[in-house]
Amino acid sequence: MSARQLCRFSDIPDGGARVIDEACIGRPVIVVRRAEQVWAYVNRCPHFSVPLDFVPGSVSCYRSQVLMCAHHSALFRFNDGFCIEGPCAGAALEGVPVEVDSSAWIVCLAP
Repeated sequence: MSARQLCRFSDIPDGGARVIDEACIGRPVIVVRRAEQVWAYVNRCPHFSVPLDFVPGSVSCYRSQVLMCAHHSALFRFNDGFCIEGPCAGAALEGVPVEVDSSAWIVCLAP
């Protein structure tokens, strides 16, 4: 696998998220951060296949633990993308493998 840089670790606020358009997989990706951990998901709600952000690039996060879909208020856990509340409860966001490299870049490990 080759790693592609998405953004700097410092570009994501602790407890926040950032949308990277046409990221490493050819679709927008949401990168979320809590403390030193990062996760990434395809920016697509499993309920109606719409982006989680209503205003492009602005994803709602609650208590540094969940992402909220702007269209149906579904809540997805940071650490696994699992929907814990809303119309798609029990479904999950599609994960994208990422890590923080030695230069503090969040890199995508998807092929």
